[in-house]
Amino acid sequence: MPRPPKTVLISKKEIGQRLRATRRERDMSQADLAELLGVTQPNISAVEIGRRGITVQQLVKLCRALHVSPDDILGETKTGRDSPKRSKLLRRLQLAERLPPADQRALLGHLDALLKSRGIIKR
Repeated sequence: MPRPPKTVLISKKEIGQRLRATRRERDMSQADLAELLGVTQPNISAVEIGRRGITVQQLVKLCRALHVSPDDILGETKTGRDSPKRSKLLRRLQLAERLPPADQRALLGHLDALLKSRGIIKR
């Protein structure tokens, strides 16, 4: 028995446009996103222009890298998006995880000192 034709709920082009908008809101280049995901920049470009679709696994990885929910990319909701300034800070912290442990401790020390000096933390 032949399968019925698939109904397209959201096009590759639409997903790509939403991905591009979300990436740009976070002041992130295609190369930055590709590096976080362990793929090449042309792969990101192909998704953004709608030439290439994404799997559920790729959607999850994209959402984690961009700090959004799948609904933000798939267009179901517009809530829960981080501000561009906040996402820039989160991206830097994500990149800092690649530093050697001693450098990570030093960075945390500087961050703690700044937060203490502003009265944000009391430790």
